[in-house]
Amino acid sequence: MNFETLLFQQHGHIGTLTVNRPKALNSLNTTVLQELKSFADQIRLNKDIRVLIITGSGEKAFVAGADIKAMQGMTPREAEEFSGMAQSAFNAIETLPFAVIAAVNGFALGGGCELALSCDIILASEKAKLGLPEVTLGLLPCFGGTQRLPRAIGLYKAREMVFSGEFYSAEACKEFGFVNRVTAPEELWNEAQKLAETIALRGPVAVAKAKQSLNTGFELHITDGLKQEAVLFGELFDTQDHHEGIGAFIEKRNPDFTGK
Repeated sequence: MNFETLLFQQHGHIGTLTVNRPKALNSLNTTVLQELKSFADQIRLNKDIRVLIITGSGEKAFVAGADIKAMQGMTPREAEEFSGMAQSAFNAIETLPFAVIAAVNGFALGGGCELALSCDIILASEKAKLGLPEVTLGLLPCFGGTQRLPRAIGLYKAREMVFSGEFYSAEACKEFGFVNRVTAPEELWNEAQKLAETIALRGPVAVAKAKQSLNTGFELHITDGLKQEAVLFGELFDTQDHHEGIGAFIEKRNPDFTGK
């Protein structure tokens, strides 16, 4: 896959996607958003990928936000379409059939914070700053932030973050509940890689089904969520991975999952 603003590498079952606009602090313009959507559409067909790590190029930023200059002069209709384009890209990332880890190496503001929120797990450097500062521009978070953030940390804390437009430390965001781990800057990549390697050893079909149950069940009444959980659990009994996992447990050996 060749892109203008993205770099992709694959080692075994782990893929790494880097937003690569370091001179612009990896800010999101139309090209980046279109390429993110195209990438997600393509990578979901890659049966070898079991975990994807998303990060930003350079030492300063994960993604510093939307490209403000690119938004200047937009009409209301154009702004709505820009928002819809970003939401489509982030929805495509959120629904990938494998675990996605955000390795937040620096500023994750506005659209950058919203990109991280579309991932399954967020690891952040101690130097990272996260926030949704759109109200300081007379705008609101429009790449999914007003929807994903309250689902992640609760409505009241989300209101504080959105209404204030403040930047928050990685440690504060961990306390809020949407950053999983905070590491020293030099340890971030190793931590992300270690977690990815652990997940990649698990049954990939099981991880995909578990992700589906978590993400969609969260929006359901618990009765309906439990029904869905049982259905997905039953579906796994028709997979080779299930038989391999049970067999390996009984035989006291490590399983060799194939994703079938």
